[in-house]
Amino acid sequence: MTKMIFVNLPVKELQASVKFYEALGMKNNPQFSDDSAACMVWSDTIYIMLLTHDRWRTFTTRPIPSADSSEVMLALSCDDREMVDRLNELSEQHGGTADINPKQDLGFMYNRNVADLDGHVWEMFWMDPSAMQTS
Repeated sequence: MTKMIFVNLPVKELQASVKFYEALGMKNNPQFSDDSAACMVWSDTIYIMLLTHDRWRTFTTRPIPSADSSEVMLALSCDDREMVDRLNELSEQHGGTADINPKQDLGFMYNRNVADLDGHVWEMFWMDPSAMQTS
């Protein structure tokens, strides 16, 4: 079986968050979505589960982090530098926060960090595959 990842995120306003992630190019998978959760597809193996706060609380009693804190930074690879920049711009145009950390350009790797509507941090990055060392 192919390894997959489902990232679960608590969100205040489910439909607003769905629109935000759709603006970044993700598709909603209705098979795993209802009025308390939405499954947003980044790739064949990466899924972002947006969960209302009530739904989130069925999984854990731990407190939901506030929008101005960082519980984790999630990194998503992009096809090129232009895609990194485009996602950064789209994030801000659709209610997120662009460049929450300084842009990083190391030549072989380029990244920009955005926050979604609830403050979840995403590192959009591109890396030159030819610069990666093989063992």
